[in-house]
Amino acid sequence: MRYESMPHHDICILGAGPGGAAAALHLANAGHRCLLLDRAAFPRDKTCGDALSGKVINELKRIDAGLHAKLAASPMQVPSWGIDFFAPNGRKLGIPFKPKFDKATDHTAGHVAKRIDFDNFLVEEVRQRPEIDFRENVDVARTERTPDGWQLFDKAGQEIATCRLLLVANGAQSDFARKVAGHALEPDHHCAGLRAYYDKVDGLSPDNFIELHFIKDFLPGYLWVFPLPNGQANVGVGMLSKTVAAKKINLRQRLDEILATHPALAPRFAGAERLGPVRGFGLPLGSKRRALSGAGYFLLGDAGSLIDPFSGEGISHAMVSGRHAAIWAAEAVKNNDFSPEFLKSYDKAVYNRLGQELRLSRVMQRLLNFPSLFNIIANRAVNNPTLAETLSMMFMDLDLRERLRQPSFYFKLLFGGK
Repeated sequence: MRYESMPHHDICILGAGPGGAAAALHLANAGHRCLLLDRAAFPRDKTCGDALSGKVINELKRIDAGLHAKLAASPMQVPSWGIDFFAPNGRKLGIPFKPKFDKATDHTAGHVAKRIDFDNFLVEEVRQRPEIDFRENVDVARTERTPDGWQLFDKAGQEIATCRLLLVANGAQSDFARKVAGHALEPDHHCAGLRAYYDKVDGLSPDNFIELHFIKDFLPGYLWVFPLPNGQANVGVGMLSKTVAAKKINLRQRLDEILATHPALAPRFAGAERLGPVRGFGLPLGSKRRALSGAGYFLLGDAGSLIDPFSGEGISHAMVSGRHAAIWAAEAVKNNDFSPEFLKSYDKAVYNRLGQELRLSRVMQRLLNFPSLFNIIANRAVNNPTLAETLSMMFMDLDLRERLRQPSFYFKLLFGGK
């Protein structure tokens, strides 16, 4: 393959998913040029749960004040108004994103959209920006450190481009994250997941609540059912890779068994039709704090192992990291400083934003090993507004970080009250 002339860039971004696209758009908003490369041509699919939380909405608004309204008006999504948690004892805990919401007047606080559509939605914004040199079908097979930054090569060894700072946003299977940044796959901090699309699932919420099922004989894993446009649903399971290996669990077989035999789910899937294959994917979790930068590079999103260990959410965290990567990339260029010491400011910014939530989610994840305790929490949340709101805020990003800093919050969390 021959490449059109690609001059030396200050900033190059690998991967045009939510993290890479967000970084490119924030850089463009600040007047900085960048090279954005992706090995695929968009629209392209990505195996995921497809839920877009309030955190995603907030990040869209940070890119462009009108971007959320544009998404909300699109037929590619359905508005979601809350979460239904199903405890191991079958107790359903319905938590609206907005108490006493009015669909006619309130702005929706969440959405569900297939990744093939949402990622392309962001890429279409990228295409409109002259500051972003966006190249598709460019597979970076090797990177090489140089005195001036990085050289990027294809599989044939041909140089693709050079840059001073590399923003690595090429996903959970990133070779760079593994080989250069040293992010080893650790089964205790990695989730194995499966996803399939279904049609004609019975009993989906009229308000498009997303469903998280914590099933007793499947813990510490969970099953999700997320409603999609045209009556479809994204259905999947996730479980720590450590548990999958230790218990020799066949996730594909277990998904089929649960949908066929679970007393609450089996009737709902009796007439459902699976659309296409069941696809597997790996989720590097943010349950362990890792370095997100090094000499001349940042790791973004899944490449930085930033996925929420309890909910499995990765889209908003990728976009958060993309925003901060853009800020600190601009600072690095301004100061002509691409040293590991200077770039660590990016790590601090990302973990200042996400660290407490990731720690809380890690605690929630560990609760899945104790079904009886999880049942108690679910039962108490019905009569404990603080606990119910906390579960909601993990998805909606309202003022959870501020609450986590207040000692009174923990008293209310344990003993009830508003």
